[in-house]
Amino acid sequence: MIANGEKLTIGNPTIDGAIVSATAKGDIKDKKIVVFKYKPKVRYRKKTGHRQLHTKLTIDTISQPGEKAEKPRKTRKRKKEVSESGT
Repeated sequence: MIANGEKLTIGNPTIDGAIVSATAKGDIKDKKIVVFKYKPKVRYRKKTGHRQLHTKLTIDTISQPGEKAEKPRKTRKRKKEVSESGT
């Protein structure tokens, strides 16, 4: 569903031609899941864990079908300025 002022567009299940622009903000890890394998009467036990990675996204723009998608400005990370010492 896209709402733009008085204009409302509802998809079933999606809106064909709609464009979503997002920025990746980094990866995070989910809670640890304990995986325990066990076989009775054989003395086999194995305990391991797993943490799933997820990517954090920030939605910049959602454009309707037929609209031209605006490109977000790219921000560059600046290198730390190295101060020159008297060597």
